[in-house]
Amino acid sequence: MSNTSNVVLFSLSGFSATANYKITLFSLTLLCYCLIVVVNVSLILTIILDQNLHEPMYVFICSLCINGLYGSIGFYPKFVFDLLSKIQVISYEGCLLQVFVIYSNTYIDSSILVLMAYDRYVAICRPLEYHSVMSVRRIAVLIGLSWLVPLCCVVIGITLTSSLKLCGSKIDKLYCENWSIVKLACGSTRANDIFGLIIIAFYCTHFLLIACSYVQLVKLALKSREGKRKFTQTCVPHLFCLLTVSVALVFDVMYSRYGSASLPQSVKNFMAIQFLIIPPILNPIIYGLILTKIRNKIIYLCVMTGQRFKLRVKVLYM
Repeated sequence: MSNTSNVVLFSLSGFSATANYKITLFSLTLLCYCLIVVVNVSLILTIILDQNLHEPMYVFICSLCINGLYGSIGFYPKFVFDLLSKIQVISYEGCLLQVFVIYSNTYIDSSILVLMAYDRYVAICRPLEYHSVMSVRRIAVLIGLSWLVPLCCVVIGITLTSSLKLCGSKIDKLYCENWSIVKLACGSTRANDIFGLIIIAFYCTHFLLIACSYVQLVKLALKSREGKRKFTQTCVPHLFCLLTVSVALVFDVMYSRYGSASLPQSVKNFMAIQFLIIPPILNPIIYGLILTKIRNKIIYLCVMTGQRFKLRVKVLYM
């Protein structure tokens, strides 16, 4: 890959707006990363340890939280390190690796949300067929594809990007982003442009499928009180998560390709990183608070942990 370009290091110019707030941003970022780890790991362990939560919907939520942790690893450690560094640079190979992790995380999020919408559609619209349609084997295949297809898409995109001859090394962001690298190319980027549009169209169909499934769900929910109850309990959290992911993603895609150069750097930075901050924190919190089974299990585990701690303290002082 490096034979195609003379660029060895990229400079991340987005950090120019953080010079006066490094310590504050470092503290907030560290707090944010710790919160992401705690809430996602808590939900993952709750689902794994409770056999009653070994159902398709909760398995998909677990996969969503694992992906949240995976995506955070691609951004936060490097970002924290750069905040404390005098020079913010990243190697060519490291840049492509960061692109791989961040983009695959975003695509996997979209794929899992489609599976969750399909699961709710089958559960509410075809309840008698639910267990035969959502079998263990099928769930394993669907989760495997929700990770494998996005990873393959990103590999193709990075392969196209790595074949470009670059005439610059300045990335106007806080992290490496594929379109920012493509814009540094000396020659034609036609193949990258076409592939990018194909990927956007492909993942837009994901959201169209979700919209179609929810049209059917809303129609059915309005017919009965039981349907409304099921929709409120299991579909509303999914809609919240879908909203946070889709808004954040559309914001980033539109800004990356058509963003104004006249915007202040601090505004650009926020627009660039909000999809890396909001969904990984909100998704597990939304599911943990709204879904009754998960909420009750988390409360039970917290109470049990508190009682055990008190018991150990009493034993130590006896």
